[in-house]
This record gives sequence, structure tokens and C-alpha cells, in this order.
Amino acid sequence: MTQITVEGYGVITAREGERLVLALERGGVDILHRCGGQARCTTCRVSFSEGEPTVMTVAERDKLAEKGLLGTARLSCQIECHGDMSLTPLQTARSSGLEPGKSPAEHIEPGPQWVPRETQA
Repeated sequence: MTQITVEGYGVITAREGERLVLALERGGVDILHRCGGQARCTTCRVSFSEGEPTVMTVAERDKLAEKGLLGTARLSCQIECHGDMSLTPLQTARSSGLEPGKSPAEHIEPGPQWVPRETQA
């Protein structure tokens, strides 16, 4: 099990390998996922203070680079829970007034191709 400390929400327990976006939602965080968790919209952004994964999907890297967010945020729909984490959700239904979006699938979409985490575009 993984412990996720979420600023403004408390501690959530996630299953090892669970998609972060789903763990956050299950734990009561009203995280946005407007594209259904497919690395197309960046509304599920989070910022890590501890435990940021050292890998990312090619889809996450490319979308963050396109939006000028590489190195400043991560996409919770493209992260599997491994090890304890501390993070801040950057867009929620409460803060934005938007509906969260279509529920993401159990597994990362599109099928992940893993690369080392990049810190800048």
C-alpha cells in the first residue's frame, strides 16, 4: 500500500500500481479529468513536494511540453502509485466550477511507454 498526503485533503491509501487519478478520486479529492484520463487535457495536474515518480509516459511528457508545463506539474492520469507521495492537486471541481469529466479507465491510457522524468522542455 502507498500513502499519499494530499494538501487540503489529508492522507489517502492507494494500492501499489493504482492510477494516481483514481486513487485521488476514491480518496475524496475532486480532481478534474476532463478528457477521461488520456493525457489530452492536463486538467488532472498535480504538483509533488515528495515522492515524485522518476519516470513518466511519453504521452505525459509530450502533453506537458506542448502546454509549457514540463518540470512544473505532472498528470495524475499518467502516474502509477509506487511509494509514498506528497502532492497538491492543481485543478479540482471545487476550485474550477467544472464537472470532473468522464471516469478514467483502470489502466493508463494510451498504453504507456515509459521514459525518464524530464524537468524542462
